[in-house]
Amino acid sequence: MASALTATLRRWWYTPRIRSNLIAAALAGLMLGLGLLVGAWTRACANNACPSIARLVTSGYDPAQASKVYAADGRLITDLGEERRTVIPMTQISPEAIAAFVVVEDKRFYEHGGVDWIRALGAIQRTVIYALTGQGRMQGFSTITMQLARNLWPDIISGQDRSIQRKLREIHVAYEIERNFPKDRILELYLNQINLGNGALGIEAAAERYFGKTARDLNVAEAATLAGIPRSPTRYNPRRNPDLSVQRRNLIVDLMTAERVLSTEEAERWKAYPLVLSSRSDFSEVAPYFVEYVRQLLKTRYGSELYNGGLRIYTTIDLDIQQAAERSLVHQLDAVESDSARYGPYPRASYADFVEKRGDDADPLAESPYLQGLAVVIEARTGKILALVGGRDYNDSKYNRAIQALRQAGSAFKPFVYTAALRAGHPWTEIVDDRPISVEILPSEPPWEPQNYDNRFVGPMSLKEAFYESRNIPAINIGMEIGPQAVISEAARFGIQSGIPPYPSIYIGAASLVPLELISAFGAFATMGVRTTPSAIDRVEDRNGNVLWAPKPRSEVVMDSALAWLILDGLKNVVRRGTGAREVGSQIGDLPAGGKTGTTNDGYDVWYIGFTPDLVAGVWLGMDKPQKIMDNAQGGRLAAPAWTAMIKEIYERRPKPAEWPRPDGLVIAEVDRQTGKKFTPFCPKDSLLVESFLPGSEPREFCPIHNFWGPGTSVPAPATTGRP
Repeated sequence: MASALTATLRRWWYTPRIRSNLIAAALAGLMLGLGLLVGAWTRACANNACPSIARLVTSGYDPAQASKVYAADGRLITDLGEERRTVIPMTQISPEAIAAFVVVEDKRFYEHGGVDWIRALGAIQRTVIYALTGQGRMQGFSTITMQLARNLWPDIISGQDRSIQRKLREIHVAYEIERNFPKDRILELYLNQINLGNGALGIEAAAERYFGKTARDLNVAEAATLAGIPRSPTRYNPRRNPDLSVQRRNLIVDLMTAERVLSTEEAERWKAYPLVLSSRSDFSEVAPYFVEYVRQLLKTRYGSELYNGGLRIYTTIDLDIQQAAERSLVHQLDAVESDSARYGPYPRASYADFVEKRGDDADPLAESPYLQGLAVVIEARTGKILALVGGRDYNDSKYNRAIQALRQAGSAFKPFVYTAALRAGHPWTEIVDDRPISVEILPSEPPWEPQNYDNRFVGPMSLKEAFYESRNIPAINIGMEIGPQAVISEAARFGIQSGIPPYPSIYIGAASLVPLELISAFGAFATMGVRTTPSAIDRVEDRNGNVLWAPKPRSEVVMDSALAWLILDGLKNVVRRGTGAREVGSQIGDLPAGGKTGTTNDGYDVWYIGFTPDLVAGVWLGMDKPQKIMDNAQGGRLAAPAWTAMIKEIYERRPKPAEWPRPDGLVIAEVDRQTGKKFTPFCPKDSLLVESFLPGSEPREFCPIHNFWGPGTSVPAPATTGRP
């Protein structure tokens, strides 16, 4: 058919009269076309149909930029805002990336004035041939400047609009841009504005999301990969279609060779380069509770700027520690629900059962019906929050139990009771009674008769033993002796601001506290006396790198080193021989550590809060609607294993700290462990206990049972200065 048409046209051309008519018709058509084109050109921007670039000229390029949330090591966690974009100057874009985009998108960019008419005529020719013969393909001729025009004003110059009017408006704006900006500035605007798939707008955001690096560090293969995306951001997305992306990349490398940007040898090397994407496009699935906590801290201070101002938020989170915390908590929650051989039967539906029954598309719950948990890790001396897990599944429940919940602390509150007792002069060797008691709270109500967690009473024991064995009755007795205000004041000194009522039950942790407050309070034990308020934000910068806010850590000495050493020794005994020995002490080897288990009497809440010289960490398990977790629910059984797994993984990546140094100012005395009095030559050797005391709190009397005068005789001892 095409050959017949060609033969007919040739016959007409060689007929003079017909040839003259054809030429006249062609000239008339050309004149008509030019007239229509001029008319269309003059009407394309009539009635302000074209966007004005005046604001771009006077105010500069200032697109909405999502604020970026970074981890402590500078890794990007996520964005806050609708447009994932980071605007950077040309000097921060690798030359390889600039060359790749120019070669594939507009190789005569530095030669034309906004429209490449050579390319336009070629595109028209190929389009006509395609229309007449169906061979080849239609082709556009948008330059980088024209693409910038429709990317800056997509509502007015829509890429979906294929009309001539739209194309003429695009050319109008392109010429305006070229008249007002130098070429390098136009290219800079383009590279910051272009859609590069995966939610990334601009080359910097794309470099971060695909390759985990800045645009300055892109190599040839990575630059060519990004340059291949704009033609079809979905089709050539390297995460969705890696094979197509590599084919497109290699085509661009060949184009760079043809334009003499690369040698043939260099091109072959880069075409063989593997597609190496970062392990994740960002860390948005890590630390969602922490990110939301940061967002809440900043939303009042910065308002809408938080979402479109391009702020750079550098947080305290350590992504490796965060992931260790998340893994350990989830693993332990699953084990409690499923490992009946270790923990016994679980009395209700598991999380897995709930998810399977509920489906994937259900709305988040305000109160989840399955076993929940939280974990927090804080750098003891600085107060920096290194990890914060506020629940089991953020997508299912956005309720942050670490900062929003109020939960009974159980025995995890006892360190503050015993610190108050030691401060008041009660020594660790003081003998206390673990026997049934009956306490009248109100005359109109039955007396309170508390129990121990094992429902047993063991009789007389030392204050320290009662502490590391977590006996309730001795804690209540010593608490009532020093009084509720002393204990409430002690807790406040450690940073616990939750309201604590002055009832005897507070001595065994009946008060409901904010978990973050309780866990961070243990930091004063790790530092031997210095409490630092927990913090999540290191600094906030504007888009140009100027520091807007850098909160200073707030520290306070809450006890002197001598008192701190004594309570620290008690907390270390919890790990060495007390309620944390089996699940913590036997697992962590020679890592210096102290801690405290916590269990409420009803089994609603279980805790383990522990620390090393540089870290303090806490784990809680329980139900959102308080109810008994299971039979024999204890912090040492259910919560401590998660703490141990987490802390062991953390210290696989960091050096073990040195033991706490013993301070000056303590008195050492030899004591009979049965009576708490001074040891005599008549005391059994296995009853000898060498203990440290605050000056003035050491025993003044010899053992009344084992002495020269016989049992029951109390003999004053001479004053001692003690030994360091």
